Amino acid sequence: MVEVQPTRMELIRLKRRIQMAKRGHALLKMKRDGLIMEFRTILEDAKAVIEEMIRKYEVAREKLALAMAVDGAIAVKSIALACHAEPKFTMKRKNIMGVVVPVIKREKVRKSVYERDYGIIGTSARLDEAVSAYEELVDAILEVAELETTLKRLIEEIERTKRRVNALEYKVIPEMEEAAKFISFKLEEMDRENIIRLKKIKSKKAKEQQ
Repeated sequence: MVEVQPTRMELIRLKRRIQMAKRGHALLKMKRDGLIMEFRTILEDAKAVIEEMIRKYEVAREKLALAMAVDGAIAVKSIALACHAEPKFTMKRKNIMGVVVPVIKREKVRKSVYERDYGIIGTSARLDEAVSAYEELVDAILEVAELETTLKRLIEEIERTKRRVNALEYKVIPEMEEAAKFISFKLEEMDRENIIRLKKIKSKKAKEQQ
């Protein structure tokens, strides 16, 4: 089997690929670090929003319990059946360092007493307060949902970027550098053999001329 000898052009091309891989590796590391910083920032915001949602949930539960105790279950159910409007929102997109995340543009669920689907005559302040508390809770839930979706997308992209960084750092670049070393060694070996061959030819010609 004839051994294919490497060429200097192959070595040059390989070294260019190594440089490109290293630049790509550096850019991916920057992207990974940037995404992690963005994730931490949004996570802190999410913690505050979740805490606020939990607080609003406790308030809404208390307001509902009071309305149930004083006005009765029938009055509360009547109000609940009358409030049939669903939250209105549209989904848009935002780009965070190449990661497309959803942005929920929504109308506030919270309404004034006069905008609600039930008549204010015959209802108590306790019922109105319970409805207001649950409207605020729904707004908070939608905000948490948006942040959670954003965090999920960022985690997925961080993991994907990490895998690419690790592949370049521990597999692709080392393998190409090892190949470049091997080609350099073979070329040096070929150069030595050529020098020895040329010396032999010169020596032979010198002897023939004597």
